[in-house]
Amino acid sequence: MLFDKFSKKGLTLDNRVVMAPLTRSRAIGNVPNDLMVTYYAQRAGAGLIISEGTSPSPNGLGYPRIPGVFNAQQVTGWRRVTNAVHAKGGKIFQQLMHTGRVSHPLNLPENGRVLAPSAVGLEQTQMYTDEKGVQPISAPTAMNKQDIAAAKEEHVQAARNAIEAGFDGVELHGANGYLLEQFINPAVNQREDEYGGSLENRARFALEVAEAVVAAIGAEKVGIRLSPYGVFNEMSNDYPEQDATYHYLAEELGKLDLLYIHLVDHSGLGTPEVPTSIKREIRDRFPNLLILSGNYDAERAEEDLRAGHADLIAFGRPFIANPDLVTRMREGEELAQPNPDTFYTPGPDGYVDYPVLAEEQVG
Repeated sequence: MLFDKFSKKGLTLDNRVVMAPLTRSRAIGNVPNDLMVTYYAQRAGAGLIISEGTSPSPNGLGYPRIPGVFNAQQVTGWRRVTNAVHAKGGKIFQQLMHTGRVSHPLNLPENGRVLAPSAVGLEQTQMYTDEKGVQPISAPTAMNKQDIAAAKEEHVQAARNAIEAGFDGVELHGANGYLLEQFINPAVNQREDEYGGSLENRARFALEVAEAVVAAIGAEKVGIRLSPYGVFNEMSNDYPEQDATYHYLAEELGKLDLLYIHLVDHSGLGTPEVPTSIKREIRDRFPNLLILSGNYDAERAEEDLRAGHADLIAFGRPFIANPDLVTRMREGEELAQPNPDTFYTPGPDGYVDYPVLAEEQVG
C-alpha cells in the first residue's frame, strides 16, 4: 500500500510517501539556487515533496538562508526546482512559512519587522544570524489590523507566485510555533479583539488565510500543517480547550474543502507525544486527505495506512541522508544516517552528496 499509486481528490501520486518539509538553510540571499535544484531532483522519487518552509513575506524570514516566494527572482529560482522535480515524474507542494516572532531583525531584509499576534517574546534569549553570529532577541511588535490584512494578502500572493513557479499546490504552515499557530495558541495570542480570546477568535486568522488562498488558487491545491500538543518555539500544550480548538479547526477547514491536513508529531525528537485520540478525532471531522508524520518507518507507515488512520505518510529526516528513500524502503535496505552538523550549514556538504543505493553497492 505505501508504495502503490495513489489517486484521490484530484491528487495523483506514484506512491503514498511524502517528503516532509525540511529547513536546510541553503538559499543564499533567500533565493533558490543550483544546489536546491539538485537536492529536490534527487528526492523526486517521493510521491509528494513538500518544500522546506518558504516565507510569503520579507517579515517572515526568521532564520538565515531560508527561501522566500515573494519576489520575481525567487519565483524564477523555484521554477527551476519544480521543473527538475516534474522532469523526474514527481509532485511538489510549497510550504508557506511565516516565522512571526521566531526571528531576529538581522535575518530580515532592510525595513523588515518582527511581528506576532501580541508583543509576547520567546523565553529563549538568543538567535543565530549570519551577520553577527548569536544575538539577543527581544519581544516582537504586536500586529495591528493593517498588519493582519497585509499578512493575509502576502499569503495569497505567495500562493499565486508558487503556482506561477510551477508548484502543484501549497501547504500553509500552521504548526511548530510559527505565525499561524501563534494566533491559535493562547500562550502567544493575548489579543482582546476578534482575533483573540475564544478558540474561534484565535483560529480566525489561520482560517481567513486558508479561505483567501483557496479563493486564489483553488481548494484542491491547498493543504495545511498543524501540530496539536506541540511545544516547538515555546507553544503551550496544556491549555484546557486544546482538543476543542483542533476539532473546530478540522471542521472549519473541511468546510473550505482543503485538500489535506498534515499532522506532525515530534515525539521522536523528545517532545510530548501527540495523543492518538486527537489524530482520530481530526480524521473523523475532516472529510479530505490526512497526512501523518513523525518518526515513521516503512512498517509502521504500512500499518497506519492499512488501518485507515491516514491517506499518506510523511518522512522527514530519513530523506536527508537517503535521496532514494522510497527505493531503499521498498527493497528493505538499511538507511543511511544523516550528519546533524550539516543540517543548516551553507554549501553542498551533507546536502547533495549522500549517495543513492546503486552508488553504495558499486562502491
